[in-house]
Amino acid sequence: MRDRAVIQERYLRDTLPVRLGGLAANLSRIKSFAAHEAGRDAVESLIDESKYFIEWTAVGAEIEVSAELVELQVQLARWQCQWVQIWLDPVRRGQVVEASSVWSKRVLELSGLLRTSAAPV
Repeated sequence: MRDRAVIQERYLRDTLPVRLGGLAANLSRIKSFAAHEAGRDAVESLIDESKYFIEWTAVGAEIEVSAELVELQVQLARWQCQWVQIWLDPVRRGQVVEASSVWSKRVLELSGLLRTSAAPV
């Protein structure tokens, strides 16, 4: 992650739904990059960045949303700790692709951005 303080300051300017939308977008990028052999470094960076996004977002969210975000953060940390082995195993990498897609959709739902009259989370 580049300059974390600058990224945090910029990230926290957005409303909670927009921050969750940004996290969902990162998870979608993980899915996309993990499906390609050349995407290893990008995925590793996105996993790290997403963990920070969760840290900066969960504190201001409702307890139920925070709980799900913490669950996601634990999953990201597991991937990060095992990243070399995951990347070398096509089956495990495929599991990351699938799980990141599921999480992306879930976080986008939590954001409320898909609702016509999006209420703050």
